[in-house]
Amino acid sequence: MAFDRPTILMCPPDFYGIEYEINPWMSRSRSSDSTLAGEQWQALHDLLISLNADVRLMTPVKGLPDLVFTANAGLIHRSSAYLSRFRHPARQGETSRDEEWFAANGFRCVTLPEGMNFEGAGDALFVGDTLFSGYAIRSDVPAMEWVAGEVRCRVIPLQLVDQRFYHLDTCFCPLRSTEVIAYLAAFDDYAQKVIKEHIETIIQVADEEAIRFACNAVVLGEHVVLNTGCPNLESDLRDLGYEPHATPLDEFIKAGGSAKCLTLRLDGEDSAAWRKEFSPKACQSGDGFTAIENI
Repeated sequence: MAFDRPTILMCPPDFYGIEYEINPWMSRSRSSDSTLAGEQWQALHDLLISLNADVRLMTPVKGLPDLVFTANAGLIHRSSAYLSRFRHPARQGETSRDEEWFAANGFRCVTLPEGMNFEGAGDALFVGDTLFSGYAIRSDVPAMEWVAGEVRCRVIPLQLVDQRFYHLDTCFCPLRSTEVIAYLAAFDDYAQKVIKEHIETIIQVADEEAIRFACNAVVLGEHVVLNTGCPNLESDLRDLGYEPHATPLDEFIKAGGSAKCLTLRLDGEDSAAWRKEFSPKACQSGDGFTAIENI
């Protein structure tokens, strides 16, 4: 499978709503506005297209309100999709729908062993040739080690300690292989130390912007798409040569998601080293990579 530009999977919010409570943001007493959610999703969709992204759509399914958060469908590595194994039963019905879409669109679907919890690109993000992984709230370390073994790369598990930031992509956003946005208070002390040791440039997000899901951004080259209400991060991004694009996504924050949660890069994130080697020939030959020692 070959892509000629950034390619993103999204799912329209036709059946999105707060039907259960599996993170601190969700409250059935504070329902989402379906009309406004649709408008905000469409604005994000149109903004991504205006930035030269190719947006592919998954069909929404009644009874699966969080299918809209396609980042959790799986982890993409070359032509393979490593399918999520959701911790909460409320989301487990999404996996078969995700698998159907990936298979129909030419991806090799990989299922993790039973007993592992793994929530896709929500908790697994490539930074250079390393897979940074969030664990303890939704995903598990053995799952991340298994995936890293399959794709033959180094994995660095990072413990999440704040239930509000239950996925790695809610508090950590790779920009390039040497630059990330991060809300360090969401990690334990050791994880904070590891991030500082391995990442050359860290844009640290303040508390008030972290809860606006500042880190849950979509990166398209020098363009960074994020929720409104993050002026300090926008200024920091401009200082580093990026162009921020803010679009309101408050209806999705009610479920604990924002721009990144609503998207899945099918061609690989800009920060991933393997993406630079991606080609039709490489896809046809499988997922072979030089092994790197896990730490």
